Amino acid sequence: MAEKLAVITGASTGIGYEIAKIAAGEGFDLIVVADEPQINAAAGAFGADGISVQAVQADLSTIEGNDQLLAAIGERDVDVLVANAGLGLGHAFLDQDVAAWRRVIDTNVTGTTYLLQKMLQRMKARDAGQVLITGSIAGLMPGAYQAVYNGTKAYLDSFAYALRNELKDTSVSITVLMPGPTETEFFKRANMMDTPVGTQDKDDAAMVARTGWDAMQKGTAHVVAGTKNKIQAAVSHVVPDTVLARMHENMAKPDGE
Repeated sequence: MAEKLAVITGASTGIGYEIAKIAAGEGFDLIVVADEPQINAAAGAFGADGISVQAVQADLSTIEGNDQLLAAIGERDVDVLVANAGLGLGHAFLDQDVAAWRRVIDTNVTGTTYLLQKMLQRMKARDAGQVLITGSIAGLMPGAYQAVYNGTKAYLDSFAYALRNELKDTSVSITVLMPGPTETEFFKRANMMDTPVGTQDKDDAAMVARTGWDAMQKGTAHVVAGTKNKIQAAVSHVVPDTVLARMHENMAKPDGE
């Protein structure tokens, strides 16, 4: 077994899957988590000589699901935590089911916040550990037709910076990865394949994963993946929110609405 352990949530597909491949390649034992059976098949792809891979199928929108993950970790020291699990939800907020938008908040905000508190308490106690939180450039703009998701990412972006400040006198580092639209299952699962952003060309998930992993290893506060997204992030700081909301509407409004 390796001497270092990485825990990666949302690792069955997309960015989390690619980060798990990187971690395995760098000799980390892995605990990979997702809320779908596909995590077991994904775990088989991460195997490498000299490391162990444990898959956990758990609903990270619930406290119980996060406790299931914590029980799988047990007393082992976690060297890297990648808080990547997240859900999206497209279309107009007023047309969304309560259960659907609540699950987005419970996964992206409540579950992630709970897991980070539990794991960072342990990292602070041993004065060691690296955390990568998957935020988004979506958190920098009002998300018309994706309002709840963008709101949760604004929370995560802000939360990551706050935690970094609280832990600045320790050897625990926190990095927030801010991708733009990425080629994953996200838009299909968020019911956004009838939108411009859902059908446009997107960034490669492996590129985004490598960008986030390298930034975390350097202890960088945040990183925006992709040149186009860096420009969009810069624009978001100078353009009025009303204009940003209209820009987002042009990307995320479904055909026919």
